[in-house]
Amino acid sequence: MVLRAALGWLIPLIFSMSATADDIRLNPAHPAQYRVAEGDTLWDIAGKFLQKPAQWPRVWHSNPAVKNSNYLYPGDELAFTIVNGKPQISIASRNQATIGYEKLSPTIRETPLAQAIKLLPTTAIDQFLSSPKVVTEDELASAPYILGFASEHLIAGAGDRVYVRTITEPVGINYTIYRKGQAYVDPDSKETLGYEAEFIADTTLQKAGDPATLLINKTNSEVRAGDRLMPNTANEITLNYFPRPPEKPLNGSIISVLNGVSQIGQFHTVVLNKGAADDLAVGHVLDIYQHGKLITDPYAAEKGTAVMLPDELAGSLMVYRVFKHVSYALIMQASQAIHVLDKVQSP
Repeated sequence: MVLRAALGWLIPLIFSMSATADDIRLNPAHPAQYRVAEGDTLWDIAGKFLQKPAQWPRVWHSNPAVKNSNYLYPGDELAFTIVNGKPQISIASRNQATIGYEKLSPTIRETPLAQAIKLLPTTAIDQFLSSPKVVTEDELASAPYILGFASEHLIAGAGDRVYVRTITEPVGINYTIYRKGQAYVDPDSKETLGYEAEFIADTTLQKAGDPATLLINKTNSEVRAGDRLMPNTANEITLNYFPRPPEKPLNGSIISVLNGVSQIGQFHTVVLNKGAADDLAVGHVLDIYQHGKLITDPYAAEKGTAVMLPDELAGSLMVYRVFKHVSYALIMQASQAIHVLDKVQSP
């Protein structure tokens, strides 16, 4: 199960960033006040005030008169102000009853408590947090693999036992069976950056050794001899995101889209050709640029003259899972059609 470190998104105040009215890009139609509603996400609210929602931490100011003012709850009244030439947003008022503050007497009762709003709709990324994963050639070569089955079947499913080489020093008792999927190839260098590890099944280690014995608990597909295994590390993943630009300029490309979608839009997950080795981190926000088209100029003196049109800003994305050479990112805004091989860069 994915460890959710917080029910809502803590508005980060661990450091301050200088902000002036010039470099903060305000939404021309921003309201003077806004009441937080059920179903809102922080990204949606930020977009009501800012052209670049990732700039939210630069305009947010905690209100010391409001308890837990680093969290937003449905019913909160937000106020937009200009202080010393700088835009600021803060909680103007809060109905304490909405977050469960009430005087209790000794009796059993059930009271629904409002939850702090999230940065983004987590249902859009839940399925990609624990699987699939990206593995390298070296990881594939060294991973334990299924040698055979306790039954006489050629394939296995939930409730079956499998024999695996080699798990002599277990890392926990929960292992994921996966299968080598598509290769992620850098569009510029043509280097293979890794392979998608297609989720096949969850297992529990019953006996370590060479071969080890594992019990299949849940399957997404039939289990075959030769399938690889990895320790289940889903509990290391949290949903604490702090949207921010990369600390240094970064340019990359969208090299794939997950879940088999053909039209890439808001809240779709894409794969980038940059990862931890490129100093990309969870929470980094990047702009997406649609490739400019190559057209023929019909009015040029020389017939057949080709002209490359400029790249166009098509949206923005936020990185939420990082591997060594690739990463998963969620499309947060899409103003134009987005395609595989479109460019991404620091805002």
